[in-house]
Amino acid sequence: MTDAAVPLYDYQRAWFQDRSRFKIGLWSRQVGKTFTTTLEIVDDVMEARAAGRASPWLILSRGDRQAREAMRAGIQTHAKAYGLVFEESEYDLDIEGQRYRANEWDAGGGNIVTALPANPDTARGYSRNVFLDEFAIHQQSRDIWGALYPTITRGWKIRITSTPKGKSGKFYELMTSQTGQWSKHVVDIWRAVEGGLPVDADELRAGLADEDLWRQEYLCEWLDEASAWLPYDLIAACEDPEAGRPELYEGGLCYLGNDIGRRRHLWCTAAAEMVGDVAWVRELKTLERRPFAEQDAVLDEMMGRYRAVRLAMDQTGMGEKPVEDAKGRYGENRVDGVLFSAPSKLDMATHLKERFEDRKIRIPQGDTVLRADLHSVQKIAGPTGQIRLLAEETDDGHADRFWALALMASAAAEGRPEYGYTPVRTGESSRRRSFFGRPDHSGDFLPGAPGEDRYGLMGRARFDQGTW
Repeated sequence: MTDAAVPLYDYQRAWFQDRSRFKIGLWSRQVGKTFTTTLEIVDDVMEARAAGRASPWLILSRGDRQAREAMRAGIQTHAKAYGLVFEESEYDLDIEGQRYRANEWDAGGGNIVTALPANPDTARGYSRNVFLDEFAIHQQSRDIWGALYPTITRGWKIRITSTPKGKSGKFYELMTSQTGQWSKHVVDIWRAVEGGLPVDADELRAGLADEDLWRQEYLCEWLDEASAWLPYDLIAACEDPEAGRPELYEGGLCYLGNDIGRRRHLWCTAAAEMVGDVAWVRELKTLERRPFAEQDAVLDEMMGRYRAVRLAMDQTGMGEKPVEDAKGRYGENRVDGVLFSAPSKLDMATHLKERFEDRKIRIPQGDTVLRADLHSVQKIAGPTGQIRLLAEETDDGHADRFWALALMASAAAEGRPEYGYTPVRTGESSRRRSFFGRPDHSGDFLPGAPGEDRYGLMGRARFDQGTW
C-alpha cells in the first residue's frame, strides 16, 4: 500500500513506503523507528490477506520486555487502526533447557507475527520476513545474524533499525557496507524535527548535558572512541615488539591475572614482569574448552616460570574451585580471588586503563586479536550516570584477554608485599643458607615448585600482605 492507516511524519512515511527487500535504518532515539516498522508489518499482513497469500513476520528485540512492547504498543495498536481483530497469545519456548517467552498474533491465512528476545537459538527454525529491532545492542549480534539470515532465503524481506553503539557489531558492518544491496535510511534528531516531530532538540541537548551521548543517541554518530574503554590509539601507544615473548623474561617480579572460562568463554592468563614501574606482558596464554586439569597444569607452568608476587583470579561462578585449589598450591596470601560485579569490574578496568594512559604497560605488537579484544569493552552510562562495562561475545572470546590483563593490573596495584623477618637462632644461619644454596643471597626469597612451603625453613619469614 502507499498510504498508512496511521498519520506519519515525513521521515516515517519515507521509511514506510520503501518496500525494498533489504532495508536498514540508523535512527535517533525516540523518533518512532519501532512504531513505524511495526506499522509496515501490519500493513504488509493486511495486503497479503487481501491478496489471499501469507506474509508471516518474526520480530527479534533485545529482551522479553522489548519484544512484548513491540507486539503490544506496535502491532496491536496498528492492527486496531486497520480494523483487524487482535488476539495475542503468549507461550514459552524451551530450547536446549533455556526458556524464552514468545508473543504471537495470528491474523489468519498464515499471517503470523511472532516477537521474541534476540538470541542465536531463537533466531533459528523460521522461514519468514524479519524485523531486527535495536540491532546494535543485541548481544552476540554476529551469531544472531548467522543463525537468522537463512530465515529470509525464500524471498522474504528484512528490516533492521537501531541507534548506533560504536564501531563494532554486525549492525555497524551492515550500515556502513558499500555493496549497494541495502536501502539505507538515516534519521537524526534534526531530520526528525524537520520532518514534523514536535520536540525541542536544544532543550533535550541541554538536559542530557553530555556531548558524547548527544552525538551518539541523537545525532547518530559512530562514536567508537567515545564509547570504547580503551581507544585504539591508547592501545597502539603501548604495543612493543619485545612484549609477549617469554624468552625475554629477565627474572624480575611478576604479577599474573587469570580469567576463568570453560565452555562459552576462553580461559586466559596474563603474566607481566615489572621493569621499574612498567608492566611488561611476557606471556598471554589462552585455552578454549579445555579440561580443568589442563588449565591447572598450564597455570602451574606459568607460576613456576615467573617469580609471581601475586595471582589475581576470577572467582565468579565456576571460578570458586580453581581459586580454592590455587590457594592450596601457591599459598593463601599469594592468590586473590575476585568476584566479578559491576563495581569490581570497573575497579579492575580502571587500573588497566590508568596503566595504558600512563604508558606503564607493554603489550605484544601487531596482535590483531588482542587489539580487538582490548577495544571490545564499551562503557555504557546508565540512567543515573553509573558507568557499566559491556563487551560483545565473538568467536575470539568475550573480552577474556582484557579481563586477564585487568586482573593482572589490579594485582599489581596492590604493590610488592612488605615483610617482616625474625632471624634464626645463632649457629643455624649457615645451615639454613646452605639448604637454599644461596649463601650470598640469603635474604632473597625465591619461590619453589607449586605446593612447597617456601618460607618455613627460613625461620619466621612473615609477609604482612602476601607471599611470593
